[in-house]
Amino acid sequence: MILLRVTIFFLLLLLLPDWYIYKTYLKPLGRKSWNRLWWTPTVLLLAALAAFLIGGEALHSYLGIYLVTVICISVPKAFFALLAWPVRLLRKRFTSSPIEIPGLCIPSLLLFGYLLFGAIKGKEHFQVREVTFSSPDLPEAFDGYRVLQISDLHVGSWKGNATAMQRAIDLCNAQQADLAVFTGDLVNSRASEMEEFIPVLSQLHAKDGVYSVLGNHDYATYVKWNSEAERLANIDTLIARQNGMGWQMLMNEHVNLYRGNDSIALVGVENSGNPPFPNKGDLPKAMKGTEGMFKVLLSHDPTHWRREVLPKTDIQLMLAGHTHDMQFRIFGFSASRFFYPEHNGLYREGNRGLYVNIGLGYVLFPMRLGAWPEITVLTLRKK
Repeated sequence: MILLRVTIFFLLLLLLPDWYIYKTYLKPLGRKSWNRLWWTPTVLLLAALAAFLIGGEALHSYLGIYLVTVICISVPKAFFALLAWPVRLLRKRFTSSPIEIPGLCIPSLLLFGYLLFGAIKGKEHFQVREVTFSSPDLPEAFDGYRVLQISDLHVGSWKGNATAMQRAIDLCNAQQADLAVFTGDLVNSRASEMEEFIPVLSQLHAKDGVYSVLGNHDYATYVKWNSEAERLANIDTLIARQNGMGWQMLMNEHVNLYRGNDSIALVGVENSGNPPFPNKGDLPKAMKGTEGMFKVLLSHDPTHWRREVLPKTDIQLMLAGHTHDMQFRIFGFSASRFFYPEHNGLYREGNRGLYVNIGLGYVLFPMRLGAWPEITVLTLRKK
């Protein structure tokens, strides 16, 4: 059913704008052979869509390139058609203008250029976001404590581009944070994706260390395995490699961080998500022994905050990722708000907070627009 809906969506996206533009602007010019060339890109994209539907996982590695091509070609056409429709209605009442077509083409070409930037450079347009979280529960010695957060690296998507990853890690280290944390989805599925990037990721450092938790992709449920044992072995390899890089994994456990006589607890759980995402988090186990302490929770999925963290714990701050803000945000709007009430940035309930990092990497389609890859530096303050 999902596959059918996706197929129908692509058919409409590819065919409707082309049909409208051809019918409105090209067909009136008469039956000329070059008019038919208008349909060539769409026919090729439809043929590629059929190949993906038939080829399955064998063509999966090319899916991202296909999606970006569809977006860059079809979205400007759809935008042109949406602009043209009211103009054509007005033409029935007013004299047509010779600048109609150029006037419609210019914004559509600008949109094409913006989309192309997102595909070529947007996914590497790393942004450092400075955030402050204040709490009356924070120990005095931790006033001004700086936590660097990255999330959703999806290193399999960066294959062959360790140079960009190096720039991101250098930018992280330049922040000179007290603590560095990673909130899940290091790989797309397979631990082997890490091999190229271990020398780079091992360079990430902070005064009090680097800590990490698992995200939904890290459980490797998006590819076929020969057996369940093979999938579980993949997870064990992923955990071992992170620990080997100096990233301490928190698997439903916590560590205490000290400043003089004061301390706070850093709590980390396995992925805790709504179906179909894995729900492996054991928060009571992870929190055991942290009673009365200021706590920072690392939990990949932001829905965990309202499901369990707010109603059942006294955790002051949770750090999450997962949403990517759909990798697309324009004029402050992202469709991720329809799926996640908390999808980007800092949210508060009284003196308690959730920060959602929109990710440093990308998945499925190699593009980011507006929802630029993020490095967060969160400063804790005594309220």
